[in-house]
Amino acid sequence: MIDLSHIDVTFHQKKRTIEAVKDVSLQINKGDIYGIVGYSGAGKSTLVRVVNLLQEPSRGTITIDKQVIYDNKVKLSGSQLRQQRRDIGMIFQHFNLMSQMTAEQNVAFALKHSGLSKAEKKEKVARLLDLVGLSDRAQNYPSQLSGGQKQRVAIARALANDPKILISDESTSALDPKTTKQILALLKELNEKLGLTIVLITHEMQIVKDIANRVAVMQNGHLIEEGSVLDIFTNPKEELTQDFIKTATGIDEALAKIKQQSIIKDLSANSRLVLLKYAGNSTDEPLLNGIYKRFNVETNILYGNIEILDNVPVGEMIVVLSGEKDKVEAACAAIEEMDVQITVLKEGQKA
Repeated sequence: MIDLSHIDVTFHQKKRTIEAVKDVSLQINKGDIYGIVGYSGAGKSTLVRVVNLLQEPSRGTITIDKQVIYDNKVKLSGSQLRQQRRDIGMIFQHFNLMSQMTAEQNVAFALKHSGLSKAEKKEKVARLLDLVGLSDRAQNYPSQLSGGQKQRVAIARALANDPKILISDESTSALDPKTTKQILALLKELNEKLGLTIVLITHEMQIVKDIANRVAVMQNGHLIEEGSVLDIFTNPKEELTQDFIKTATGIDEALAKIKQQSIIKDLSANSRLVLLKYAGNSTDEPLLNGIYKRFNVETNILYGNIEILDNVPVGEMIVVLSGEKDKVEAACAAIEEMDVQITVLKEGQKA
């Protein structure tokens, strides 16, 4: 487990002081895929560099697997720090491969001080390249590899010393959407197969949504919201978190297009445009069919989406409800009683 308690990171420059991380506390459990989300300058990369002490905090306590590795009294020696860092692998946005070395040599370089024999190193490198699906590219140089293949080499290299923790610092930002999904699937597979704890740093909530089980949102050095991916996506409290989620789900883009439709521009007096959000068992209910039967309220589905977050189905729809005013009111109340969040986006107006 990673426990960061009251972490501050302050940089002092000639004419100003920069508080990059301000009193951040969080816990990452063994086996988590933990996403830390924020825009550039939020402090997320600085915070994560504290985990392996690439960045020494100005204040706070760092505990890994119940061992304090840094506080106002404890500071690791050089050899202790090197050993601690062996337990933490890192992958980066731009791969950081050595261009003059083959894929095999790039991975082997991480084993330089491992104490393994030449034969043992060769066997381990081959096993790692096979693990990331690159056995047939062992003799290729980075210039002969695609972006996704380069990142796979970087992942194999990060795993060379059998780390317990893997830190991914915007590792998919330079990749196209298809390749990004492939790399995320690989990280998820490694998490399950090796029991790796993975910490994802990203500015895209979509990345977190795809594979993480917990998420923290940072803004201006502060941790503003933290929880399970399911809780954060179904009940975001902070405005920034809500913005991230709207972008990740595509609901804002869909709503902008829907509002351009004539049916919405000229919404009739007996109609109401609503957003429905639901999770778990609510997704299995024939909701709209039941509303029509009970209240004679018709529904026109303009947008719908359902996905699985942390093994729980979560969905949202944008719907026009039409019927007698009191019936529409009753239908909305009934929907809420079924553990479905309902937000009225627009009321029909009389001509």
